[in-house]
Amino acid sequence: MAGGFDKLKVEFIDQDESVQVVADTIGSSGEIPERYVRPEMEADPVIIDTDGYNLLVIDMSRLINPEFSEEEIAKLGSACEDWGFFQLVNHGVDGELLQQIKDDITEFFRLPLQEKMSVAIPPNGLQGFGHHFVFSKEQKLDWVDLLFLTTRPVEDRSTDFWPTKPPTFRDSLDKYSLEIANVSAKLFKFMAINLGVDEEALLAAFKPEQPQSVRINHYPPCSQADKVLGLSPHTDGVGMTLLLQVNDVQGLQIRKDGRWFAVKNLPGALVVNVGDVLEILTNGKYKSIEHRAVINPDKERITLAAFQSVPLSGTVGPLQELLMKGEACYKTVDGAEFTKGYFAAKLEGRRYLESLKLGV
Repeated sequence: MAGGFDKLKVEFIDQDESVQVVADTIGSSGEIPERYVRPEMEADPVIIDTDGYNLLVIDMSRLINPEFSEEEIAKLGSACEDWGFFQLVNHGVDGELLQQIKDDITEFFRLPLQEKMSVAIPPNGLQGFGHHFVFSKEQKLDWVDLLFLTTRPVEDRSTDFWPTKPPTFRDSLDKYSLEIANVSAKLFKFMAINLGVDEEALLAAFKPEQPQSVRINHYPPCSQADKVLGLSPHTDGVGMTLLLQVNDVQGLQIRKDGRWFAVKNLPGALVVNVGDVLEILTNGKYKSIEHRAVINPDKERITLAAFQSVPLSGTVGPLQELLMKGEACYKTVDGAEFTKGYFAAKLEGRRYLESLKLGV
């Protein structure tokens, strides 16, 4: 998604039902509403290693240390080319800030529904509390309540949708968004080195605004967890996603070679993944991988995903420096067209990304 996408006209169906309320209503033995039942959960390929797959671990302290940087940059490139996901440790985000943002998010989702609805997503809107990608009254729904906010640039924020409860929420999210912007800028620099292009080449694609948004997810437990999905299989229509586990409940799965792999998050790490924009910018060298979220039968799962996007006024296409070594594998489109196409694909796997490939 390009930054400022909330300014585009997006046709969504109003969906004001809270999944937490549904979960509380059905309890441990009730019937799951048909709109949440996902038959594909039974038909999908077998999950490999349900205890959790360990992604490559990238150490930011080694990336910035001249003694270890070359080795760690090569490891970073390998992670982006093979799995498109990695876990980032020693990322430099203040530990007290991380705990504060986790506490604030947890407290927000524990508020009564009426208070959370004070920042509800408006009809055809994107920011606020509620649901995304609801295009019809017949489609299957994800087992999740979310809070979606534009965080950067600061002047693009719609603070009407920023919760005032708990009272520290706005300040901690403001600080966290800046920290994540700095982390992502460093990663783009090291990725550029790995690709053999100018250090600022990747980051330049996201300037001048370097748009960022966050999606804060609350996945209530479900006693029939094998029948529902927290988040449908999709790729991220952004440059890069940095995921923070707010609590210790696992649920992220990645599709590779037609099979699903459960990811085991390391405590304190950020899970970083390549988005569609970065795959296109790198002309397919880095991979935007399909992923989904599954539900725990006994415990809630809460996550905070920060998306680094391109401006609507920007362009999405392979870097010219990389095209000196071969032909473009993807079309070049403007940021607004890219965003419209991504939403039109209705969060269906890699469908939109594949449509931008040349010679297919």
